[in-house]
Amino acid sequence: MKKVLFLVICTLLLGIPIHTQAQKGKAWRAYAAYDAGSYADATDLFKEAYDVVTDKAEKTDILFKIAECYRKMSSPLKAAMWYKKAIDKEYKDPIVYYRYGQMLMMTEKYDDAKNQFIKYKSLAPKDPQADVGIESCNTAPDWINNPSGYQIENMKYFNSKDDDYSPCYARSDYSVVYFTSSRSESKGSEIHGATGQGFADIYMSQVDRKGKWSTPVPLDESINTEMEEGTPIVSADYNTLYFTRCKMSKNKNLGCQIYYAKRNGETWSKAQPINLEGDSIVVAHPAITPDELTLYFVSDMPGGVGGKDIWVVTRSSKGDEWGKPKNLGPPINTSDDEMFPYVHPDGTLYFASNGHVGMGGLDIYMAKKNEDGSWKVENMRPPINSSADDFGICFQKEDEKGFFSSNRSGRGDDNIYAFVLPPLRFNVIGTVKDEKSDQPLSDVAVKSVGSDGMQVETKTTKDGTFRFMLKPSTDYVFIASKEGYLNGKERETTKGMSKSKDFHTNIYLSSIEKPIELPNIFYDFNKADLRPESMVTLDKFVETLNDNPNVTIELMSHTDARGAADLNMELSQRRAQSVVDYLIQKGIAPDRLSAKGYGKTQPKVVDKKMHDQYSFLPLGQTLTEEFIISLPTSEQQEIAHQFNRRTEFKVLRTDYIPKK
Repeated sequence: MKKVLFLVICTLLLGIPIHTQAQKGKAWRAYAAYDAGSYADATDLFKEAYDVVTDKAEKTDILFKIAECYRKMSSPLKAAMWYKKAIDKEYKDPIVYYRYGQMLMMTEKYDDAKNQFIKYKSLAPKDPQADVGIESCNTAPDWINNPSGYQIENMKYFNSKDDDYSPCYARSDYSVVYFTSSRSESKGSEIHGATGQGFADIYMSQVDRKGKWSTPVPLDESINTEMEEGTPIVSADYNTLYFTRCKMSKNKNLGCQIYYAKRNGETWSKAQPINLEGDSIVVAHPAITPDELTLYFVSDMPGGVGGKDIWVVTRSSKGDEWGKPKNLGPPINTSDDEMFPYVHPDGTLYFASNGHVGMGGLDIYMAKKNEDGSWKVENMRPPINSSADDFGICFQKEDEKGFFSSNRSGRGDDNIYAFVLPPLRFNVIGTVKDEKSDQPLSDVAVKSVGSDGMQVETKTTKDGTFRFMLKPSTDYVFIASKEGYLNGKERETTKGMSKSKDFHTNIYLSSIEKPIELPNIFYDFNKADLRPESMVTLDKFVETLNDNPNVTIELMSHTDARGAADLNMELSQRRAQSVVDYLIQKGIAPDRLSAKGYGKTQPKVVDKKMHDQYSFLPLGQTLTEEFIISLPTSEQQEIAHQFNRRTEFKVLRTDYIPKK
C-alpha cells in the first residue's frame, strides 16, 4: 500500500531510535527495521525472532509488532489474526483492542469490532476514539444498506498490478489526468521497504474523442526523479503543478517536501521546493485553494493533534512567501490519521481519515465551514467509501463527478475509480379518485405548485392518472379540481433526497351532490362540547374550506335513535353550533357557515365502504331503529347506532365571493 509512502519513507529516513529493549541478533534487526518504517522486511524478521526470543513479554510484543506491520501495510485480515494472537498472550497495552477492532471493521465484522471497542473503552475510558469506533460499528451497516446516489467504476485504463492513486485533473477540459503509480516504468530503482514495491512517479493519461483513455506515461525528468514523487494537484488555472517529493540518501536524511512547477507549453518547468519547514520534516500531500493563497498539507510535525494531521499555510499574494504552518485542529484532525486533503473548486475541503465515524480504514470526508468559522465534517458514505481504505479524491468544477482511490478489491492494491452523481430525477405519478366510490375520475384539472414559484397544470387521463416532473430540493402541492366536487390536494417534497425517485400519490375528491361526513367528531355523553380528539379532523376541514373559498356549507349533526326526539333535536343543534363556532374561531367567515341539528330524523344509509367493513349491514339499507333492533347481537346494534351518530356538511352554494 503506497498511500502513506511519503510519510513512511520520511520515517525511514529519520532514523528513529532503535527499540532499546530488543535483544541482539534477529530481534534487534526486526525492531530496527520496524522503527525505520521497513514494515515488509520487519514482518519476516519478527517472525524469525519470535522463535529465538525467550522473554514472555518480548514474545508478546513481537506478536503485536507483526500485527502493526500488517496494519501499516493495509493487510487487515493478517493484522487481525496477529492482534488476536497478542491478545491471547495477554498483551498489556489496551491499544491492542482498539487496533484489533479497526481491522475487524475493515473486514466488515462490525459486531465483533464493536465488542473490541467496548473492551478498549473499559480499559481506556478517557480516549474518545473508543466511542468513535462504537458509533462507527452502529452506523456503517445502515450506510451499506442505504448508499448514496453516486455510481463508481474501476478505471482499468489507469490501473496496474501495482499501486495507482491520488488522481487529479491537469487540463480545463478534463481530458488529462495525473496520478501516482509505483508501476515498473517509474524512474526510481530502489525498493520501498514498507511495501516491497518500487518508488512511485507521477503519470498522465489522456482521453480521446471516443472516451478511451491512453496508456499512462510518466511525466518527464523536470518532475520525476530517482526519488519518490506523487500526490499531484494542479492549480485552478492549470498553470502550476504541486506535488510531493521524498528525497533519500544512504547516509543523510533529506526529508519530504512539497514542490511546484510552472507550465511551459505542454511541459513543466524544473520543480522547485516550497520551504515550509526545515529538513527532515514530513511535508506531503498538497492541496491548493482556487486562488492559490491557501495550501493544505499533511505532516506529523510537533504540535499536531494525533498521528498524521492536516496543516494549513497562507500567503497574501501569489508572489509572497508562505507564512507559518497552522494545524487545522479538531474537528478535522483526530488522534488517528488525516491525509490526502483536496480543495474542491467551490472551496469545500475533502480529506481522508481513519479517526472519524466511518466504514473502516480510511474514509473520505467533506468539510465545510459554518458561519462561525467552525468545520462541519460529513462522511461521503458508500459507494465512495467502503470498509477498505478510500482516499485521494478529485472533482470536476461543474459536475458532481471525478476520481478517487481505494484498495477495495481491484486489479492491484490501490486502484483509481471514477465516480459520478447522475442528475436527480423525480416524478410524481398520481391518481384522482372519488372519495365515496374509490373510482378514478377522468378530466380532472390538477395543478402542481412548487416552493420555487413554478406552477404547471394538466388533466387526468381516462384512468384518472396524472404525472409531473419534479425538481430537487423543492416542496410541492398538487391541487385537483372538478365541477361538482370539492377541491382536493396532496403534498410531496424532494428536499433532502439524494436518490432519484418516483412518488406515487392519490388525491380523493368529495362530491357535493350529497352530504359529506366529517369522521372522528366526538362529544362527551349528552353534551355538545367537542372533545380534544375531534380537533384533528376539524383542523383538516378548515384547510378544506380554505382550499374551496367559494363554497358555503351547512353543518349537520345527527344522533342515534335512542332517547326522546325533542331532546335529541336540541342536542344535535347545539353540537352542530359548537362545530361552527370552532370553524369561526379558526378564521372561517361566519356568513359561509350555518348549523342545523337533525336529531334522529335522518338515519344513515349503508354505502359500499360500510358494507365492505361490516358485511352484516346490507348495501343501501337505512339504519332505522326497527332495523337496528333486529340485529342479532348488541355489538352489531352498537356499531349501527355509531354510524347514525355523525357530523356532516352539505354544500349550499359554490359562488360565494369572499369579503376583503
